[in-house]
Amino acid sequence: MTQPHAASRLFDTAEGARLVQARSDPAWRRWGPYLSDRQWGTVREDYSPDGEAWDYLPHDHARSRAYRWGEDGIGGFGTAHLEWCLAPALWNGRDPILKERLFGLTNAEGNHGEDVKELYYYLDATPTHSFMRMLYKYPHDAFPYEGLISENRRRGLDDPEFELLDTGLFDAGRYCDVEIAYAKAAPDDVLMRISVTNRGPEATALTVLPQLWARNTWSWRGEAERPELSAAGDGSVRALHPGLAPMRFHAQGADDLLFTENETNTHRLFGTGPAKASDKEGFYKDGIDARVVRGEAGAVNPAQRGTKCAALYRLDLAPGQTRTLRLRFRPEAEAADPFADFDAVFSARQDEADAFYEALQANIPDPDLRSVQRQALAGMLWSKQLYHYDVREWQDGDPAEPPPPAGRRGGRNADWRHVRAADIVSMPDAWEYPWFASWDLALQSLVLAMVDPDFAKGQLLLLVDEAYMHPNAALPAYEWGFSDANPPLHAFAAWRVFEMDRALTGRPDHAFLKRIFNKLTLNFTWWVNRKDAAGRNLFQGGFLGLDNIGIFDRSKPVGEGAELTQSDATAWMAMYALDLMRIAIELALQDSTYEDMAEKFFEHFLLIAAASGDGVWDEADGYFYDVIESAGGKRLPIRVRTMVGLIPIYAVAVLKEEEIARLPRFSARLQFFLESRPDLARLVSRWNEPGQGRTGLLSLLRGHRLKALLRRMLDPAEFLSDNGIRAVSKVYAATPFRFSWAGQDLGLAYEPAESGSRLFGGNSNWRGPVWLPVNVLLIESLRRFHDYYGPDFRVEAPTGSGRTLSLGEIADDLSRRLIGLSARGADGRRPVYGDSRIEQEDPHFRDHVLFYEYYHGDTGRGVGASHQTGWSGLVALLIQQCEGTPRRDSTAG
Repeated sequence: MTQPHAASRLFDTAEGARLVQARSDPAWRRWGPYLSDRQWGTVREDYSPDGEAWDYLPHDHARSRAYRWGEDGIGGFGTAHLEWCLAPALWNGRDPILKERLFGLTNAEGNHGEDVKELYYYLDATPTHSFMRMLYKYPHDAFPYEGLISENRRRGLDDPEFELLDTGLFDAGRYCDVEIAYAKAAPDDVLMRISVTNRGPEATALTVLPQLWARNTWSWRGEAERPELSAAGDGSVRALHPGLAPMRFHAQGADDLLFTENETNTHRLFGTGPAKASDKEGFYKDGIDARVVRGEAGAVNPAQRGTKCAALYRLDLAPGQTRTLRLRFRPEAEAADPFADFDAVFSARQDEADAFYEALQANIPDPDLRSVQRQALAGMLWSKQLYHYDVREWQDGDPAEPPPPAGRRGGRNADWRHVRAADIVSMPDAWEYPWFASWDLALQSLVLAMVDPDFAKGQLLLLVDEAYMHPNAALPAYEWGFSDANPPLHAFAAWRVFEMDRALTGRPDHAFLKRIFNKLTLNFTWWVNRKDAAGRNLFQGGFLGLDNIGIFDRSKPVGEGAELTQSDATAWMAMYALDLMRIAIELALQDSTYEDMAEKFFEHFLLIAAASGDGVWDEADGYFYDVIESAGGKRLPIRVRTMVGLIPIYAVAVLKEEEIARLPRFSARLQFFLESRPDLARLVSRWNEPGQGRTGLLSLLRGHRLKALLRRMLDPAEFLSDNGIRAVSKVYAATPFRFSWAGQDLGLAYEPAESGSRLFGGNSNWRGPVWLPVNVLLIESLRRFHDYYGPDFRVEAPTGSGRTLSLGEIADDLSRRLIGLSARGADGRRPVYGDSRIEQEDPHFRDHVLFYEYYHGDTGRGVGASHQTGWSGLVALLIQQCEGTPRRDSTAG
């Protein structure tokens, strides 16, 4: 993987200087976009007896119920523990509720699983959040809450999802663009700017309510001191919070100030009276909503105090007119006019953001690619949130609240009572997946390292901390099931982030590498002990993040007393061993005691490689398959060609002879092992055949196996599409794969877009679409192979074309295909938007890019979660590596 260029220039900018300062003083990180896009419907807020989180706290309850573990909002901004939160609310005069948070379908409501049904775009962001900008599109007519639910519920699995644009509300431009931006004048001096533009052909009225509130931390224990917001005589709001300096909220030209409490409305939700003494006055979280939408004057506090407030603006907008609102939240000690320098601060922070990205993108001439990359990075930086989840407290309940159901102690995450998370964490998608997933986080760290290597390193260290990592050394997978296994990518990510950080700063952070290496060696042992049922270096693991890619749920027993040996699990472990070996070599060059660990992982890799050759490789087909192994020793390969069989390509390392020469013990042990086990040397290693630049190769694949896999992978009739490598071979479009097992006739068809099954909820589909994460890992691996083989090792690409390319050229071509998903092509269209006329042609849509969970295997249309920069933000890294490369006009042929 090519190093990001122009590394040190980032730190020559004003934003780069703030990043340097943050190493010793994190003040500039104190405020950020740390509110979730969705707190309702999460496991943390679920206190139900049946574990149905979506039903326990649905969207309809969210405006009325105080959250226990976090907060949400549209374009929200807050302190790291959300003591104070800022976010706007909107009302078009027609909706039944204020637009305070993003709406979407629950898993049961959607014909393809849960999905946000809003139009919003993350446009810009700096790593310290000194400048942030996003866009929300709000229709003039009533938001179709019920229509979106009923139509998606009516549609079947063969139908596409019904999206907000499909309602026709935006066809004539009858909506408002609401741009929400923040700039910091100082670490605790936050400027909020809301610019509203009427895009419609007629005048419209819009009520805008920038809100300030305190996260409810007082209702759960009973003894906590409450913060207070109160109107001051000068039209500002005084904000007091225990342990924090007094603050002031200034709202220039507001029509009114409204105050309520961030308390649960027990009357509305449960038909009961006040739950506690603090509720006596009857002011609740939804009080501002009741006052504005239904005119209930008594719903807000006439004394103008509370824990939640809003500045009310009533706007009348002519066609095309823009109105800008200015607000500021700063220390009370500041006495100067809060708006005298407002525009100057915003202008300065915008200029600094431009300078920061100019340094990053100096060698990227294409303005569209610059824009795509910057928006991908903005989405990644906007998707940081406070992740607060103390499993023990969540299971046991709070002193001031009713106890949770008795069965809760044995339910979800029951074996993870040690988890006590309260950190800023990068989310895969802050609405659809507002919780970490271990392999998502590993890949997200690569993108974050481009602009903020310190934060990236911190993210990788989080999950190996004792507050997350299980005492048995397992890493938590994701909120809905910590005990599930995600692919073990942390060692790969740690090594790559270390390299990127060294390139950016000029200093190798061996302390980081040692910390994470020591913990990952324990996790590797957990995998060996828990996921190798027969102790043969052939691994299981479950779905491993690939959801419905198998013919059945791989996380459940296959029946008949048999075990499922997984090609991908075995390959992930081979890759894990090589990445840990590579880290150990780097550390051994500084400290010879690490040579023993390098030897250990080298030998373990060879044992896994030997087992995989006998266990999951099919010589006749030239492919890797999962294998059902019965208790009696019978082996039944599942000969279906999916991404599972390409993952062995990832297990590759290229070692430099000059480095190995500096490690005499490791070098001698390596040579002894290969001489004493010629079977292993012959099968998996090219170590005794130095490649270009005096390098040695360790891989699961000798040349003929690699070429066999690439022949399938680069075949347009199988895996290769215009937009990357599909997750399942297209040969199953005409004739689905069939497999008989345990009295069942099981099948798998090529499904290039939405899932045709409800396996894993039907939300994700691995049976044909293009997924960026697995594609990027293929590209990374091909580049490593090229480092060894050089330009003379050539493969027909595409298969059947008669043209041969080096592995490096193939990696470049795949990168261009993936970048082409989001970039505007020669025809002026972006594949991600498919046949959507508005998104392809409308000047107020076409330059705003969404980064989807996955992409149609034939057309490149975006599918699934629409803001998953956690996966698809990897395009920012690809653009950086392919800097200056012209856009691809076509094709898979």
